[in-house]
Amino acid sequence: MANDRITLPNKHCTLRVVPMPADLNPNGDVFGGWVMAQVDVAGAIPAMRRACGRVATVSVNSFLFKQPISVGDVVSFYAEIERVGTTSITVKVEVYAERNYAAPIIVKVTEAELTYVAIDGAGMKRKVPPENMPKLD
Repeated sequence: MANDRITLPNKHCTLRVVPMPADLNPNGDVFGGWVMAQVDVAGAIPAMRRACGRVATVSVNSFLFKQPISVGDVVSFYAEIERVGTTSITVKVEVYAERNYAAPIIVKVTEAELTYVAIDGAGMKRKVPPENMPKLD
């Protein structure tokens, strides 16, 4: 069974959070809406960097809840750009939970794909700059 264990991806973690009791539904699991909001934040980070500015979420293309998240889980969000269009950026987000500190395990809890559009200061759609433009750090 030890070979069945998964590990966190060997790539940059975009966001890491620990849900609190206020984030729970009546069944004791973290609200799906809380997870969706965190996925949106994590996905927007690489989109903003690539767009060199503001973005707005225009589409949740897919969202799969694989396992529940509990209070005390350390939840890690890994976001990577999948596609860049003229004004849009599509990002894949994978979510993992580290749980059970007595016998630690890592489980993939959610995966999603979202599309963002680059916007200007007035909130109007704008072109995504070429890849060789300076990136935000």
